[in-house]
Amino acid sequence: PTQLDSKRMLQIARKVDKKWFEDIGSRMVIFSGLGGTGKTVRLLQIAHELYQDHGAKTVLFTYNWSLLANIRRLLQLMGIPEYKNDNSQKGAIRLESVMSFITKILIAFNFIKENENTKLSGPPRSESRVAWQQKLIDHGYFARSIPKEYGGYGGDMDIIKLRIIAEEFAKSPIPKPAGGQGIQMLVPTLLSLGTEEQKQEYIRPTLRGEILWCQGYSEPNSGSDLASLQTKAELDGDEWVINGQKIWTSTAHLSQMCFILVRTEPDAPKHQGISYLLMPMDSEGIDRRPIKQMTGDSDFNELFLTDVRIPAKNIVGARGEGWKVANATLGHERGSLADPNVTQNRLNSLIDLMKNETIDGERVIDKPIFRERLLSIQGRLMAQQSNALRILSSQINKDQDAHLAKAIVKLQGTELRHELEGLAIDAMGELGTLYEDSPHLRDNGAWQMTYMYYLGLIIGGGTNQIQKNIISERALGMPKEPKVQGA
Repeated sequence: PTQLDSKRMLQIARKVDKKWFEDIGSRMVIFSGLGGTGKTVRLLQIAHELYQDHGAKTVLFTYNWSLLANIRRLLQLMGIPEYKNDNSQKGAIRLESVMSFITKILIAFNFIKENENTKLSGPPRSESRVAWQQKLIDHGYFARSIPKEYGGYGGDMDIIKLRIIAEEFAKSPIPKPAGGQGIQMLVPTLLSLGTEEQKQEYIRPTLRGEILWCQGYSEPNSGSDLASLQTKAELDGDEWVINGQKIWTSTAHLSQMCFILVRTEPDAPKHQGISYLLMPMDSEGIDRRPIKQMTGDSDFNELFLTDVRIPAKNIVGARGEGWKVANATLGHERGSLADPNVTQNRLNSLIDLMKNETIDGERVIDKPIFRERLLSIQGRLMAQQSNALRILSSQINKDQDAHLAKAIVKLQGTELRHELEGLAIDAMGELGTLYEDSPHLRDNGAWQMTYMYYLGLIIGGGTNQIQKNIISERALGMPKEPKVQGA
């Protein structure tokens, strides 16, 4: 009953269990059947109101065991003890000590509400997009823990608060913070491995969306076996001279910079002769050629590099040790490809679609075969959300090992999204086969485009077959795949 005022809630509590209410004094009892962290925090808003209006200490009470498990987990992460009383009903949880936390969350909710009608226009790097990105930084809803001297908010890493805010941003129409390879992959790499000059020069404009980055990793003969790359860089005075070819370079046609892997020690073992360079995309000698994709777009590119000169200082990490830097970047990439908050939002859209589409006059969602597929996807998403909580817990409790939990994110997330988008196409029947400019197209073809896009992500960022090898060998400690002699 989240719409009821605090006075009415007090009346309900007394009617439901007068003796128990008296046993705990003037505490408020909230009964709820809600689920999910974001909805739970909205429920806690009422607790906050009661605390202000009545000075009431607050107890959450629910018969919804799924919600209870979420609440208990959330409070454990926050260090809040479970309510203990011999006369209390099973499942009561004390909330009186989380009021200051709730106050902080309420500020975030108000920000979302005030800005949910904000519309951004123009291409990437447009004035409105850069201004919005800076506004998010100024309020601590983006780049929160990145130091101010590098363009971030400079706050503490309040992991739980950030998790809840991320959930609310995902569900709201408010414009989301910009992402991309520079923000999600390069910035954390520079923070841990870059020089002070590199941090000062690149992090701020990247966070603001003023510099877009692409990733120069794959080559025509070096995909899954990335360490066999052949693009070379030679040091000539105070400049690197780069020659070679890259392929599948996302957004290279839009980017101002590229973090690129090159071979600087040709006689060294393949994993030890690689360096990690920062290459301006307006350098002379770069030829960008777009690749037409099955979606009809050209987000990927080939790069042909002929005597490209960049400053010698544009190296991250030590010369010949770029493989370590590259793997740090790849770790950030794989973790960014399958956000369960985004998938939950997409699942909600799928459910709405299945309620509206019909087969022989019956809603698709009421058809047992479709409903079973939907429930399977929903169950797997719940498992991903629980896995995300395991990773979250490891960030707070440093003694917890979440290596395996992190290793499965890309594999499970991309396959789930591909299956989810595919169910939507099947639910639309013959209309699901349409694409681009048909007048009968649903949602401007977003389901079909995303279905093809996630097939690409199953391959990109390390194919899911390679991901399974990584999980088995590095996370589970299984024997390495045997090498075939002469292959």
